[in-house]
Amino acid sequence: MHIHILGICGTFMGGIALLARAAGHSVSGSDANVYPPMSEQLAAAGIEVREGFSAAHLDPAPDCVVVGNVMSRGNPAVEYLLESAIPFTSGPQWLGDHVLRGRWVLGVAGTHGKTTTASMLAWVMQQAGLEPGFLIGGVPEGFGVSARLGQAPFFVVEADEYDTAFFDKRSKFVHYRPRTLVLNNLEFDHADIFDDLAAIERQFHHLLRTVPGSGLVVANGEDGNLARVLEQGCWTPVERFGGAGPWQARLLEGDGSVFEVVLDGAVQGRVQWELLGRHNVANALAAVAAARHAGVPVAQALDALGTFRNVKRRLELRGEAAGVRVYDDFAHHPTAIALTLDGLRARVGAAPIVAVLEPRSNTMRMGVHGDRLAAALEQADAVVVLRPLNLSWDVEAALAPLGPRLKVLDSVADIVGRVAASAPAGAHVLVMSNGGFDDIHRRLLRALGERAGTDAAGLSA
Repeated sequence: MHIHILGICGTFMGGIALLARAAGHSVSGSDANVYPPMSEQLAAAGIEVREGFSAAHLDPAPDCVVVGNVMSRGNPAVEYLLESAIPFTSGPQWLGDHVLRGRWVLGVAGTHGKTTTASMLAWVMQQAGLEPGFLIGGVPEGFGVSARLGQAPFFVVEADEYDTAFFDKRSKFVHYRPRTLVLNNLEFDHADIFDDLAAIERQFHHLLRTVPGSGLVVANGEDGNLARVLEQGCWTPVERFGGAGPWQARLLEGDGSVFEVVLDGAVQGRVQWELLGRHNVANALAAVAAARHAGVPVAQALDALGTFRNVKRRLELRGEAAGVRVYDDFAHHPTAIALTLDGLRARVGAAPIVAVLEPRSNTMRMGVHGDRLAAALEQADAVVVLRPLNLSWDVEAALAPLGPRLKVLDSVADIVGRVAASAPAGAHVLVMSNGGFDDIHRRLLRALGERAGTDAAGLSA
């Protein structure tokens, strides 16, 4: 069967492409924005990606078109598809029908930490010899790919609350029917499709309704919004981590790099790993609890976490030049920005941190979280923000509490020039965006190297 995917270079739809290819289908796709890491994965799998959304990409007609949620009415490919007799479906629906049906699905949902927690869970199960399939919205370093079919019965999926497609406005995760469900946290986000927090809570409750009574819900015991969702009705046993729950962590290092795991008051073991931050310790608790439900002993899970390598674009060190380290992080919500900066600060102590931010997500561009952004960036010694075209809010006014630490610039070239000229040796430059950011990491390292008259070291692909 020939499957063509519209919007193939998003992390989710790219994962669908990899799964379809592994299942033996001929796969092609179209997209307007092609950048790593997904572009590299698709090329390695021999999947043809065509630039743009021309109707000609659907001629000759594929057997099925899988439509990404970035597609909308008025798009030439969408209009041609609707006028034709070509069968089409959404990515989540295709996944549910052709991959997840009959499998033990472990879903990881929440506003923050889905990708990291799902990656931890898949790694723990892999190290236990269970060979799980997975589809994750990022590339776990230990696997090198964002999706694989794996071996039955287990499949780990990042369960996203964003809408499914232009013709299906339900959240993606209602298609997955998990037996094991992790609920990491819940905040207002995706203001382009949700009117308020209550609308998101409603979708999370729809997800709860799909979990069988013999399954398990692993929930953050410190999150009041999740507690409210659970109070609406839950027909599945719940295990909580944090708060008053049975799963607890004791930090042995302030940066979260070493910690003990406690279950029902008894120490189960310790983890020493390369990750930073209290948020990642909480992610680890959720992953261990979910893995135990699938049969992985806690001690074995803790051993596996000690070898876990983080996901690309999660505080990923991209390289060093002129004594300056440049990191890439996917953070694009004030909570995630603050947690990432807190983790880095705990690791580097008093060393200078330069935060470079692209307000790229729809919610950020709408200014919904503008009043929280300055506080989220408080740990940085200097903050440089890109002002995108047609931004609907005043960046300088929103970030005025940062005072002279703030610089708002109109182009990536300006940011590269300023940071490369001003970042002192020993500084840590944290670049945060949920997009490609015009290859800013390479450009920064190149400019820093030119400043020092040396080559950048350790630059990752």
